[in-house]
Formats: sequence, C-alpha cells, structure tokens
Amino acid sequence: MNSKKVRNLIFTLHRYLGLALGLIAIIIGLTGSLLVFHTEIDNFDQSHQSGTIIPKREQLPIEVVLNTVKKAYANQPNTTIQRYYPPPKPDRSIKVILKTKEFDWLPIYVNPYTGVILNPNSKPSSIQKIFLDIIYPLHYTLLSGDIGTKFVGIVGLLFTILSITGIILWPGWRKLIAGFKIKLDAHPKRANFDIHKVAGVITATFLVFTFFTGFCWNFSEFVNPIIYALTFSKPQPDFVSVPISGQSPLGLKDQLKIAQAALPNASLNLIGFPSKPEETFWFNFNLGDVSLDQYSGKVLQVSTIATASLGDRILNSFNDLHYGTFWGLPSRIFYMFVGFAPLILFITGFVMWKHRYRSYRIKSPTEFIKPPVLR
Repeated sequence: MNSKKVRNLIFTLHRYLGLALGLIAIIIGLTGSLLVFHTEIDNFDQSHQSGTIIPKREQLPIEVVLNTVKKAYANQPNTTIQRYYPPPKPDRSIKVILKTKEFDWLPIYVNPYTGVILNPNSKPSSIQKIFLDIIYPLHYTLLSGDIGTKFVGIVGLLFTILSITGIILWPGWRKLIAGFKIKLDAHPKRANFDIHKVAGVITATFLVFTFFTGFCWNFSEFVNPIIYALTFSKPQPDFVSVPISGQSPLGLKDQLKIAQAALPNASLNLIGFPSKPEETFWFNFNLGDVSLDQYSGKVLQVSTIATASLGDRILNSFNDLHYGTFWGLPSRIFYMFVGFAPLILFITGFVMWKHRYRSYRIKSPTEFIKPPVLR
C-alpha cells in the first residue's frame, strides 16, 4: 500500500470518527472547561456562604470543630463525617463534608475561631447542586451511571485516535506556513478548513492528554495493571484497618499526631475519615499522603513523590495532564479553551464534509440517483 492510499485511509478514519464522536465530545469538552476552574468557583461559593471571617490569634482544635458539627446533626443518626478541610487562609472558613440520608456530599462551613456553623440550612447551594448533579455526572458518565462511565471511556480512546490522525493529516508537515495560514475571506469550505487545521494542531496534543487519561481512569481495572507491568512496578496493596476486640478507634488527636510525625514539617490539606470498620484514616499533606489503621494508629503507608514507584508516578501524572495543572494557572486557562476545541472542530469539519458531499453529488449524480428502467 503506497503513501497516498495510507493517507486516504487515515483521512477517511478521521472524517467518520469526527462525525460520529462530535456531539458527545462537545458535551465532554464544554463540561470539562467548567471543571477546570471548579475549585475557584467552589471557593467563591464558600466565601459567599461563609461571609466575612475576622482572624483571631488561635483557631479551635479540629476535635472541637468536629464535635460541634456532630452535635448540630445529632438528630440525624445516619449522618457521617467524610472529610475535613482546614482553612487555606486565616480569613477563610473550615469545610467539613458530611454524608446524610438525603445528600452524599454536603459541605458545611465552620468559623475556625468560634466554631459557629455558617451555613446551617443543611442543603447544598445552587452552584454546588449544578456541579454535583449535572456537570460532574454529565462529564464523566453522560448521566448514565456505570454504563455511561464505560461509554465515555470508549469515546475517550476513539477521540485520542481521532486527534492523532488529525496530527498526521496536518498540512504543516509539508509546508509549515501553510499549516498555520487562515484565509477567512476565501470560500467557506477553504475558510473552515483553515480554522479546522489550525485549531486542531494547536489543541490536538492536549486533547490526547485529556481524552486518553479519561479513558485510562474509566478503564482503570484494565489499564493500571498494564502500566505496572510495563514499568516493572508493584501496585499499592489495599490497606485495611484491623478491628481490636473491645477497643474503640484511636482518637483523631492521636491519629493526627502520628500522621504529622510521619511527614514532619508538612502542612495538612485534608483528612479523609473511614466510613467502615475496615477502612483507614487518610491524611493528605502538601508533601504526600499518610494512611493509618484507625484502631492501632499504625502507619500503613507514606506516599510521596520521592518514594512512589514509576508506575505510581505515571498514574499520578494523569491528574495534571487531564486538568491542565502542570504549568499552574497559564495551562489551566489554556485548558479552558481546549474544552471548546471539539465544538469548533466539529462545526468546521461538518461544514467541510457538507461541501465535499455536495460537490461529489454534482460530479457523480449516478452514485445517488437510480437511472430509469428502459422497457
């Protein structure tokens, strides 16, 4: 097979993958653009609900804050504490995530100096509901649960192939200037082609990052073992707590002391609380993670960049590649625009296909119109 036939084959694959995946990729891309800055949107919503907090000399101990929250929800026996986020700044509130009978993820904001609950209405805000009930499920599952998760994963793999074929077909490989030239005053077919090729080559690599990592996450049960095998790495074991007969779980104050000793001079980002007897305490610091047995306080795992295996480092890099955090704020801003790329590429690609289809019908009408039967 000569190079021309190979290129035609790649072009055909690219065209029909684009037409088939376009609308789904648009949904995933646009919701992804919103999720890039979800943290900032969530922080804005938190500040709006918390109001003005006047910093004081000392913050309340974590146990005092959690006991206040537990007492406030004592009339809801099924309520459990999921996570604790310390305030990132002196004038910011504490965030405690609860799981209630009505909500799986209910953020509660607490004044770190007085212990007063600042949003006592016991339900997510409008912004939180939009993200939790619409944006996240739409982006990861197309609102279709586990089946949707696998479907989105397959779309991620196919869109990765689509992006790679687009890179191969880019005319700039033959002449660099032609690859970036846009003639907006030309025929619509040519103008759309120019926009398509330039927008495609600028975003293609990053589209590969986002869609391929999404595929890997949605099919992690297959992908992770392959990555560990190729890198000769061992996967992290599933750590569990071992209940001790007649003994309650170790207090949070002692657990936190043990965790901080495992990573000295590290600042706390969040605490993940066990919801089952066999689950562990999880402490996330700026330098790494610590997992502890909730009964004995035994350190089960200390995970840092320095101690992580090659396989773990690759898997951990997926987060930066998917959300565009590898260059900080500039790359995140760029990723917000990358999320619009499937929309632009689909529209321009569809216009090109439409003009090509029309011109083909004009040149070869017998392909579409049956000749009359002569009697």
